[in-house]
Amino acid sequence: VYLEADVIVGADTVLGPDVYLKGSTMIGSGCTIEQGSYLVDTVIADGTTIRPYCHLERAQVGAQCILGPYARLREGTVLDATVKIGNFVETKKAHFGEGAKASHLSYVGDATVGAKANIGAGTITCNYDGYKKSKTVIGKGAFIGSDTQLIAPVSVGDGAVVGAGTTVTQDVPADALVVSRTAQKHVDGWAARKREREANAKKDS
Repeated sequence: VYLEADVIVGADTVLGPDVYLKGSTMIGSGCTIEQGSYLVDTVIADGTTIRPYCHLERAQVGAQCILGPYARLREGTVLDATVKIGNFVETKKAHFGEGAKASHLSYVGDATVGAKANIGAGTITCNYDGYKKSKTVIGKGAFIGSDTQLIAPVSVGDGAVVGAGTTVTQDVPADALVVSRTAQKHVDGWAARKREREANAKKDS
């Protein structure tokens, strides 16, 4: 375990092997920081669990949160109490309200996420257009389906539902459903014909 001189660790907190705590990092009481996690200038409130190999830099994490494994919280991230940031989720200048979740494989940057909102796997806040950064606002209790792209600046209202695979380019009203998908097309027998053509071509060769 590596601790720099100004680090503070609260009572009954457990530090796993190969944990690095650097700068002005402050860890509350009753926390668990598991193997390989790397924290710089970060504040962690009481009772939070950081699973293995998370990277936190200049972030603030509330009480009873669960992070990782392999989560990355970049500068300006603020998590209120009981937030869950799961494996391979990256955040930057993002504020998550109490009980909000981004459980896997997402990027949330320059964003505000309301309390108890749920962000599905593969969601991206498209915050940079090549010239400037813009903000995404996700309301309280909103549900963001998997593989969603939120093209900032954009907002999703409280309680709204964004269907999986949607690209959100306009503000979504509270309690609305938004879906953007091409129609699904079936070509009957296509796979069987393809296999037959490939088998015949193999015989001819």
